[in-house]
Parts: sequence; structure tokens; C-alpha cells
Amino acid sequence: MYNGSVVSLVLTLHSLELSGPSIYSAFIFGLLAYLIILLCNLTIAFTICSNRSLHKPMYILLLNMPINDTMGATSLFPQLLYSIWCENRLISYSACVLQGFFVHLYGGASHVILTAMAYDRYIAICSPLRYGAIMTNNNLLRIITGMWFLHFIMIFVTFLLLLPHKICRTYMDDLICYNPSIMKLVCENTRVNNIYGLIVLGVYHILSFSVVAFTYIQILITCISKKQSDAKMKAIQTCGTHLVVFLFLEFNTFFPLIAHRSENVPAYLRRVFSISVLVFPPIVNPLIYGFKTKEIRKKILKMPSYKQPLNDFM
Repeated sequence: MYNGSVVSLVLTLHSLELSGPSIYSAFIFGLLAYLIILLCNLTIAFTICSNRSLHKPMYILLLNMPINDTMGATSLFPQLLYSIWCENRLISYSACVLQGFFVHLYGGASHVILTAMAYDRYIAICSPLRYGAIMTNNNLLRIITGMWFLHFIMIFVTFLLLLPHKICRTYMDDLICYNPSIMKLVCENTRVNNIYGLIVLGVYHILSFSVVAFTYIQILITCISKKQSDAKMKAIQTCGTHLVVFLFLEFNTFFPLIAHRSENVPAYLRRVFSISVLVFPPIVNPLIYGFKTKEIRKKILKMPSYKQPLNDFM
């Protein structure tokens, strides 16, 4: 059992198994990935904020995504790049808890934001005449404030329940810190933490999946029931990409958390999925929800520094 103060406790993360020239290659690749994530997401956020024509419910909800993706990537890359460059896998316990908090804050917020966007599209397509009355500025503010406040409280309580426990081990068999990996360092009974964790899992995964499934089934039914020839294509364009992104997020966030509860899952798979959810969505989301969105792309193309690169990309 560790007898000192947790403030001075230093943990050891799992080795990246890099050596020689691969260290510099990994550092450059990670740095470029992080810079691309920052550039793309901050461009989308700035474009929405700086154009009054985009101050609509759909885009205001979308604004939460690049902000959240930037937070998620920042919870991973700075510490990871420092670890690669210095060949040092040590991290203080307080920094580990802080990283874990932001990792969970990012993951949960991704579910909440995609769920809110699904609800917005459901109202817009299934009840277009009532859309203006339902998605008013006041209601939109309540939705955004409520989802972030409740989400923050749930994650805050998750880590608040973790802090009183004593630590027995200092080696963490994961590449990053998050709640299940930190709980494995605890030497006391964590039954309350496990029960609360399962409740949180149920809220984020079961509830959000149910809402998204219901809304997009209704959207498909509404689009297909219309007599226009492009109804099916409209349904696919509206639902397809969003569902793929949501299901990818569901699996990537659910798998590592469940893998910690099973001895039959290879540790390397758990590590890969825990990292991928902080890398791929922040890179892919700006392309899907930003640069591929006609209204946002038009505004970005008017920015001189982005006009030529985006024309080449498109």
C-alpha cells in the first residue's frame, strides 16, 4: 500500500515500446495529427461563431462538437507527445485523475451532442411546421446548458467517488488514464464505484442509443413515406453518416470500459480502442459535419487562407 500523499504519488503508464528512429517518427506523426485536429476543429468553431447566418439551432448544436473534439484531443496529445519525446512514461496521480476526467468528459459529451443533433434533425424533418416553435433560442439554450450541466455532474461524481480510496499500485496497464484503469490501482472495496459506473454506462449508451435509434427510424419512415423520388436518398443522406459516426463512437467508448471487467479480452485491444476514440473522431468529425456541410463550406471558402486548399480538397 502506498503510504504517502496522493499529491506526490507518481504512476507509471504502459510502455509505448518505441526505440531509436521510431521515437522521432512517432513524435512527428503525433504532433502533425494534433495540429490537424486543432486547425480543422477551430476553423469550424470560428466559422460558426463569426457568421450570423449560421446562428441557427442546427449549427449551434454542431458548434459543441469541434469544441468537444478539441478538448478530447488535448486531453491525450500533449501528455503523449511529452512522453514520447522524453521517453518517460511517468505521470503524477493528480495529473492522471485530471486526464481521466477530461477523457470521460469528452466521451460522454460526444454521446450527448450526437443525441441532441439527432433530436434536432427529427424535429426538422418529421415536424417541419413546428420546428421554429420548438427549437427557439430559449429552448436551445436550455438543451445545451442542461446537457452539459448534467453530463459534467455525472462525470464529476464518478471521479469524486474515486478520490477517497487508497492506492496500492503505481503501474497502470494502459496508455492513458481513465476511470477503470485508475480503479485497478485501488486496494479497497470499489463496489459503490462499480455500481455507479454501470448506471452511468447505462445512461450514456442505452439511453442515447435508444433516442438516436427512435429518432432516425422516424426520420426514415417520414422520408420514405413521401412521394418524392428523392425521398430514400434524402433519408440515407440524413441518417446514414450520422448513424455510422454514432455507432463507431458507441463501440469505441463501450469496448474499453467493458474490457476492463473481463480477463478474456487482450490488453492490447483495450489500449488501441481507448486511444482511437481520442484520435479518429476529432479528425473525421470536422470533415463530415463541417467541410462537407454546404453552408459551412461556403463560409470557409470565403476565407482567403483556406480558399485554395479547400478547392483542391473538394
